[in-house]
Amino acid sequence: GRGAMERWTGRVALVTGASVGIGAAVARALVQHGMKGVGCARSVDKIEKLAAECQSAGYPGTLIPYKCDLSNEEEILSMFSAIKTLHQGVDVCINNAGLARPEPLLSGKTEGWRTMIDVNVMAVSICTREAYQSMKERNIDDGHIININSMNGHSVVPQSVVHFYSATKYAVTALTEGLRQELREAKTHIRATCISPGLVETGFAFKLHDNDPERAAATYESIRCLKAEDMANAVIYVLGAPPHVQVG
Repeated sequence: GRGAMERWTGRVALVTGASVGIGAAVARALVQHGMKGVGCARSVDKIEKLAAECQSAGYPGTLIPYKCDLSNEEEILSMFSAIKTLHQGVDVCINNAGLARPEPLLSGKTEGWRTMIDVNVMAVSICTREAYQSMKERNIDDGHIININSMNGHSVVPQSVVHFYSATKYAVTALTEGLRQELREAKTHIRATCISPGLVETGFAFKLHDNDPERAAATYESIRCLKAEDMANAVIYVLGAPPHVQVG
């Protein structure tokens, strides 16, 4: 309930890929619970619209839009330094941005693979490191890093268009567990969690099958999908768990 989230009131959460889908739903939920959400994406206008919606709905928190291309380390670092200047630092980091390109292993384009590595693996690692350093320099011992992973990070499905994507999500699984171990070694109570949904009804499949909207729509019609709000609820549950509870 609301009580579980009380200790996060007024604290800063970075949400990557906050313009659409899961990221937007998560950003909205955090602001509803009184957090300062820094939402970043390449297209910042959608986040600005969401921020205005949150404000007019009278949510206790605020959403701060930030334009950032996560495939560019310089932009990530300058975002973290802006957050430090304006809001002291990051207490919660939600690594949500991710994408799939339809590039099979036998015939795929290198650039599609590289984009997936840059956003799904490198950006997650850079944001995690910077968020941890931000917590450490302010002696924040109860921070939380949440990676939005995927069921594709735990099993490889026989769909050639998601094989490379799946490899990047397997990396996220390993990174989250490695992070948990390093945090434990550092004797901190900062928590690491990854959340691995199956199919969530967002614009994700339409970006994957960008030349075949029928196939994208069919992806979501085949089963009863999770909604972005279900994911936001999962994030709130994980964040609201008491500091001695680790949801893995």
